[in-house]
Amino acid sequence: MGILNMTPDSFFAPSRLSSPDDALETARKMARDGADILDIGAESTRPGSQAVLEDSEIAALIPAIEAIRDEMPQIPISVDTRRAKTARLSLKAGADIINDVSGLELPCESQEMVSLLCETGASYVLMHTKGTPDVMQQNPHYDDFWADLFNFFEAKIESLLRAGVSRDRIILDPGVGFGKRMEDNIEIVANIGEMRKFGLPVLAGVSRKGFLGRIIHLAGLESQATPENSLEGTLAVSALCAEEGVQIIRVHDVKENRRVVETVSRIKEFRHE
Repeated sequence: MGILNMTPDSFFAPSRLSSPDDALETARKMARDGADILDIGAESTRPGSQAVLEDSEIAALIPAIEAIRDEMPQIPISVDTRRAKTARLSLKAGADIINDVSGLELPCESQEMVSLLCETGASYVLMHTKGTPDVMQQNPHYDDFWADLFNFFEAKIESLLRAGVSRDRIILDPGVGFGKRMEDNIEIVANIGEMRKFGLPVLAGVSRKGFLGRIIHLAGLESQATPENSLEGTLAVSALCAEEGVQIIRVHDVKENRRVVETVSRIKEFRHE
């Protein structure tokens, strides 16, 4: 899954796009480099970010989705949004998947979002989070991290199924970086195979996130922890995800990550049983 950010403030500056033409050009390159899905968002959800106005989000997203869909009718498009209205208009413009980082935790949006899923049959990425982006990294705490994660997914999946959302439309994202400590993020990556217990596709969104830069920094290999220093860490995680059979890997650098995944997948074919 290739990331297209229609925002001026996404945490990884080279991923920022300012126009539908920029989005289309990037989408073309990502498709050539091996992207299977394109994920388009117009609201930064980095730690500490403030919500954008709904109208601004829609104005940035819809023309980009329409431009990509017109030229690339076959590639699945995911819309990265927490808002039901934005999701609805994005589906009309040609999107196929709703990638919602709210975890259905926004009371003013969750009911309408579920209704939209029932009405349209769109696929839905359900992500674990703890708090909204502006406050989620203010001393997050878990008494039992994995119990919290699993209880969250069990409850939300049951709620979606009860509402009439088809199970085969649900994708799970453990939410690396969303209300997590560094050790929680590493726990997720190290044990991402645990997500198989739900029998649903898993999305790993780890690309260039802060804890990867901190690992390199703490190892004494960089003077600062920055997204720009995190490509190799991202590739290492993508290799681990390929090893564990994670179905969707969301990345900024499609070419490099796709080559890692293909290499790991090919090597696994020669393993002795």
